[in-house]
Amino acid sequence: MGEVWVRIRIGSLDGSIVKDVDALVDTGATDTAVPRDLAEELRLPMFYRDVAETAKGEVEYVASSALVEVEGRRKIVPVMVIDGLDKVLIGQTTLETLNLMTDPST
Repeated sequence: MGEVWVRIRIGSLDGSIVKDVDALVDTGATDTAVPRDLAEELRLPMFYRDVAETAKGEVEYVASSALVEVEGRRKIVPVMVIDGLDKVLIGQTTLETLNLMTDPST
């Protein structure tokens, strides 16, 4: 299966700041991850620092939440704010929350 990219809308919790971005669906990831500069642009809340194990090793992140819309379905979901990340990664929690799944045949 190749990479799955999707156009999403991501925004502040109250929806006052929203941005359309291309995001990579990462079926191996639990949570959605966003670059720090995007999180700051959207004024996402920063709750606490933590560490997660990723395919590339351990990464430090800041826990947050964002309004995410994919394929017309919109919810507030938990996100990890990661320094040095260059794209939005959509994880399984967001897919499940929005009742979406990837189709490996397409």
